[in-house]
Parts: sequence; C-alpha cells; structure tokens
Amino acid sequence: MADLFWLSDEQWAVIEPFMPRDQPGPERKDDRQIISGILHVLTSGCRWRDCPAAYGPRTTVYNRFNRWSRRGFWKAMLTALAKTGWVGDAAALDSSYVRAHRTAHNGKGGRGRRPSARRGVVKRPRSTHSPMSSGGPASFC
Repeated sequence: MADLFWLSDEQWAVIEPFMPRDQPGPERKDDRQIISGILHVLTSGCRWRDCPAAYGPRTTVYNRFNRWSRRGFWKAMLTALAKTGWVGDAAALDSSYVRAHRTAHNGKGGRGRRPSARRGVVKRPRSTHSPMSSGGPASFC
C-alpha cells in the first residue's frame, strides 16, 4: 500500500468541482479512489489489468477512464484548470528512461532472426520420393 498513488486533500479539492454529477445508473464507487487508480496506471505504466485492487475493481477503473475520455472530461478539466492559472507537476519521459523488453524490437522469439536472411535458402521438400518408384505411393512391385 505504501507504493500506491493516492490523491492528497489539496489535489482532490482542485479536481472535485469538475467531477460529473447526477449520472444515471447505480451509485458510483468513490471517485477519489477511482481517479487515484487511473493516475496510478498512467504514471506507473502498468497495464489496466494489473491495477491494484486497493483502487477498486480494475474494470471500473478502466471503464471510468475510457468513458470520461470519450466524453471529453479530461480535456475540459485541464482546460478549465489552465484558465484558472493552476500549474501542476509536470514530468517528461525520454528514451533514456523508458525501457523495452529485449525481444520488443523483433517480435516473437527475439533471437535476432531477420526475414531477409532466410530469403536465399532453398526449401527442401517435406517428403522424398524413392527413385525406384514410379511416382505412386504404393508402387513396390
């Protein structure tokens, strides 16, 4: 729980006025908990399915992010915050920070095989025919 991201009271006070109200459907989970989960996934780079259970059901976290993205919630919130002069913490990632798995550059296998290296190889037939046979599979006599 110590390495999880949680919105502070000050951060939540800035975001709360932009939260959607009077939405149809069942009563929603705690918005602060869900947004903390969304921010955890976005900042840590983990997959949505690896979102810790402390933030609520991972499908709820993903669905809320996806639904709010389609409705333009994030863009409207950031635009309104920028107009009020709010300056949040910013982070920049470059290639020296982002690491890829060693097999990420070459697809499946990762052994460095290149399709161009196999072009010149003549494929051998899968089955060989006896020179004694006349071509049919049962011509032994």
